[in-house]
Amino acid sequence: MYSLVLHGFSAHTGRMPLRHLSLAVLVAVLWGVNFLAIHASLEVFPPLLLVALRFALIAIPTVLLVPRPRVRLRWLVGYGLGFGTFQFLFLYLGMHAGFPTGLASLVLQASAPFTVVLGALLLRERLGARRIAGVAIAVAGLATVGISYGASAPVGPFLLVLLGALGWALGNLASRQARAERPLHLVLWMSVVPPLPMLALSFVIEGPARIGEAFASSLGASAIPAWVGLAYTILLGTLAGSGIWVWLMARYPASTVAPFSMLVPVVGIVTAWLALGEAPGWGELVGGVLVVSGVLWASRPASGAVATPIVAADAAVPARVPPA
Repeated sequence: MYSLVLHGFSAHTGRMPLRHLSLAVLVAVLWGVNFLAIHASLEVFPPLLLVALRFALIAIPTVLLVPRPRVRLRWLVGYGLGFGTFQFLFLYLGMHAGFPTGLASLVLQASAPFTVVLGALLLRERLGARRIAGVAIAVAGLATVGISYGASAPVGPFLLVLLGALGWALGNLASRQARAERPLHLVLWMSVVPPLPMLALSFVIEGPARIGEAFASSLGASAIPAWVGLAYTILLGTLAGSGIWVWLMARYPASTVAPFSMLVPVVGIVTAWLALGEAPGWGELVGGVLVVSGVLWASRPASGAVATPIVAADAAVPARVPPA
């Protein structure tokens, strides 16, 4: 898988200096490790409450300090619902239900083919033969992962994470339509949308008793990894990672930067294997190679043309970010 990803990079990074290439790799590492941070936080906080906490802690300083982006309210809300609410609602539920941390980082890449298909259906975007082939390969890879995982575990958690990827794709479409002049402001203000509905869902589904128990247990020393994980997700996974990514996207063609997102599942799988002992099976590895191959193939521009890639790097950044 490493050689495949690096081969994909060589076709896209010709003019990126080493220091900027290093930043792109750093972002992929930050986002890959972020799945471990989520896993640690879910050990203490129930998933719906954790989503509300994650975005509330970003939303409060955002409302006080960051100017609201000049975009239509419906696209801001749509981005917040798709990316922030639905993606992390289903991702956290899937991981809480036992879906492996490393595989979650891979299955979430299904947002790429989802974005392409939804863009064609809802926005009338044209699909060339390259993209159709790439989507087909990626879908075959996801099916391979699902079949391999479902052979030894309930398939429900896999489907939940897959729904999270669909939420990310819907958020991608909303962020494209928003066409924000300052994309990072859009990313930050998106965080204003999820907290209240997620907190309401947490009260209804998880219940006040479970919420109170989570906060009570979070005061002990054993909860330190959960708080560190939450801080990592906010400060490094979202703010630092997104900030660097938007900075790179503003200076290079999207097709140069976006393929680095394919390092995220590689880092996620390797770190989960090292830290949690989650060793993927051969079927899951083969499926992962197919997913990465399909997304990279579909992201490559055709000969003599400049194409918009189909992926965003993390679940916090629009798929295409215009210059600031």
